[in-house]
Amino acid sequence: MTDNRFFNRSEFIGILVLAVFLVVVLPLTLDVFRLNLVAKYLTYAFVALGLVICWGYGGILSLGQGVFFGLGGYCMAMFLKLEASSVENTKIQSTPGIPDFMDWNQITALPLFWKPFSSLTFTIAAIILVPGIFALIIGTAMFKRRVGGTYFAIITQAVAAILTILIVGQQGYTGGINGMTDLRTLKGWEIRPDHAKIVLYFFEVGLLFACIMIAQFVRHSKLGRILVAMREKEDRVRFSGYSVANFKIFAFCIAAVFAAIGGAMFALNVGFMSPSFVGIVPSIEMVIYTAVGGRLSILGAVYGTLLVNFAKTSLSETFPELWLFGLGGLFIAVVLAFPNGLAGIWGDYVQPRIDRLISSRKPKPEGWTDSSVADGAPAE
Repeated sequence: MTDNRFFNRSEFIGILVLAVFLVVVLPLTLDVFRLNLVAKYLTYAFVALGLVICWGYGGILSLGQGVFFGLGGYCMAMFLKLEASSVENTKIQSTPGIPDFMDWNQITALPLFWKPFSSLTFTIAAIILVPGIFALIIGTAMFKRRVGGTYFAIITQAVAAILTILIVGQQGYTGGINGMTDLRTLKGWEIRPDHAKIVLYFFEVGLLFACIMIAQFVRHSKLGRILVAMREKEDRVRFSGYSVANFKIFAFCIAAVFAAIGGAMFALNVGFMSPSFVGIVPSIEMVIYTAVGGRLSILGAVYGTLLVNFAKTSLSETFPELWLFGLGGLFIAVVLAFPNGLAGIWGDYVQPRIDRLISSRKPKPEGWTDSSVADGAPAE
C-alpha cells in the first residue's frame, strides 16, 4: 500500500505528515485570523505545485504564472460580484443590478460576457477552461516553433505585463486598479464570518491534496519520465519519436489550471481580486516559493510557499521597504547554495541520518556481531 507505483514509503509518510500539519496542528493552534492567513498562503501553493511539474520536471520556466492565478481569481470574483450586485443591494445606484464600478463608469447594462458568470456551474468550468485554453494557445504558439528557455520566460513576463495593463485600462469592465471588492456571499452563504473562513480553509486543503495526488500521478507515470528525459536531453526524446512540443504544452497547461484553482480559492478566502496579483512581481514571487521548497519536490513546494509567506508577513511588518530585496537575496542564495531547496537539504542531510538511525535500531540476526561478514561477501 505504501510502495505502489504512485508513492514510495517516504512520500506516503510525507503526505501523511503534511495532512496532520494542515488538518490538525494548524487549526488547533491558530486563531481564525491566522488560519485565514494560512489559507491565503496555500492558494499560492497551487501555483508552486504547477511549477514543480512545469519547471522542475519539464524544464519550462514560466515567469507569468500570475496570469493564470489572476484568470482563475477573476472568474470566481465575477460570479461573487454579480451575486453581491443584486437589485436590492444596489438600489442606490443610478443603474441597479450591475457591479458598482460599472455604475461609476457610466455603463448602463451588464456586458454580454459577464452574463454567463451568474451561473456557478459555468464559473467552475470557466476557472478550469479559460486558463487552460489560454495556456494552450500560448504553448502552441511558442513550443511548436521551438521557443524555450530564457526566451519563453521573457515572453511569459510580457504576457503578465500586458494582462495587468489590460485589466487596469478596462476599468469599467474589470474594476481597474482597485479590482473587484466587497465579495460577500456564495449562493447566499456568507463567506466573511469566522465559521465560513474555517469551512473554506478545510475545503481548500482538500483541493490542495487532490492536486497533490494529480501531480504525483503525473510524476510517476510514463508522462513524468518523458518530462524528465525531455528536460535533460530534449533532442534525444525528439529523435525517439515523441512530440516534445505536445508534452511541453501539456505540462504548461496543467500548471496553468493548478494556478487558476489557487486564484479562485484566493478570491473566496480574501474576498477581493485585483491586478496586483497578476503582474510580473507576484509571478516571480511564485517561482521563488517553488525554488525555496525545491523545484523537484511536490511536498517541498507546499512547505516552501508557507515558509516564504510566513517570513514575508513577519519581516514586511518590520522592514516593509526592504522585503523585496530580501526576497531577491533569498532566491539567489537558494539557487547558488541549495539548488534543490528545502527538499534537497532534507534529502541530502536529514533523511540519510534518519535512515541510519532506523537501521541501527533494527534487531540483528541471532549470532550477528559487528565484526560479522555476510555469507559470500569478501573479507577485507
